[in-house]
Amino acid sequence: MNQIIPVKSKKELAAFIDFPHDLYKNDPNYVPELFIAQKDLLTTHPFHKHSSLQPFLIYTDGKVTGRIAAILNNNHNKFNHANDGFFGFFDCINDAATAKQLFDTAAKWLREKGVETMIGPVNFSTNEACGLLVKGFDSPPMVMMTYNAAYYADLMEQAGLAKKMDLIAYKFGADGYDDRSAKLLDALQARLKRNNIVIRKINMKDFKNEAKKLREVYNAAWDANLGFVPMNNDEFDYLAKDLKLILDPDFCLVAEQEGKVVGFGLAVPDLNQVLIKVKRGRLLPTGIFKILLGKKKISAIRIMALGVVDGYRKMGIEACLYGTIIKDYRRKGLTSAEASWTLENNEMINRAIEAINGDPYKTYRIYEKNI
Repeated sequence: MNQIIPVKSKKELAAFIDFPHDLYKNDPNYVPELFIAQKDLLTTHPFHKHSSLQPFLIYTDGKVTGRIAAILNNNHNKFNHANDGFFGFFDCINDAATAKQLFDTAAKWLREKGVETMIGPVNFSTNEACGLLVKGFDSPPMVMMTYNAAYYADLMEQAGLAKKMDLIAYKFGADGYDDRSAKLLDALQARLKRNNIVIRKINMKDFKNEAKKLREVYNAAWDANLGFVPMNNDEFDYLAKDLKLILDPDFCLVAEQEGKVVGFGLAVPDLNQVLIKVKRGRLLPTGIFKILLGKKKISAIRIMALGVVDGYRKMGIEACLYGTIIKDYRRKGLTSAEASWTLENNEMINRAIEAINGDPYKTYRIYEKNI
């Protein structure tokens, strides 16, 4: 018999965070999230200053069999003039009735807040982890990307959720940058130079000011994206603080015209290659050493953000940013890169990636349901 409860106590929160570790204990592609990072996300992230969420756990005969969080993002609704709610942090055994009870509970909580549409999986907003993996189950996820069992899509569809949009992840191999790509990059750089546009590395010695410029570009360049909500100062600082710990300036590029930042591309080392070895996401007693020792062996990067402000698009800046990052990861001896994610209908960006041999190897889906 199922019993569903709202998460309130520290013990219940720990059970909420730990459930995926038990569910995926025999899955070689599962990467455990760090417990401390998930706890901070669910309790102290700047999101909680302006919005709210309620995590739920479901028990079957006294054992946790699923989890979900109902999420009300007030900033999303204000910016998009919408009345949406989200569900996130969804994990469940392969049982349609159990999953439906979780979705129904999240929908009820949102409906009581006046919400008309439930969208997900989205952890707070599309600025955070989002999307259900529906293609590409044969390899672990890259850093800050989601992972789930293949049966999740059936659970969602059986619960009445329908596709809203697909998100695409592209992969580049060791041979992803060929002579054709090199010639294309040279031509693009020459074109940009004629327009006084240069591509430079981020200045780590002036990181605070650089981060401010990137936030302004991010909020301007992504404003038409699916479900976009601008990141406020606290939210961007929260993300930037974590990224600074793993950032390689060779992979954080800025497009600039006469001192004005008009675009940027950001790639980070795939820390998941190390985290996959950290048992149950615990840093102690040995997890911290695995991270410190494993960082030097990381062989891949994830291009996690790349955008250009309106008025500077269709000039080749996007392809030039991608191409420069791809060229440099090969130069540094890395073996692969992922560009993720892009909207399936973002033809301009998708063409730019495919022009330099990006392979669409994973697909993530956003679902929705009128409630």
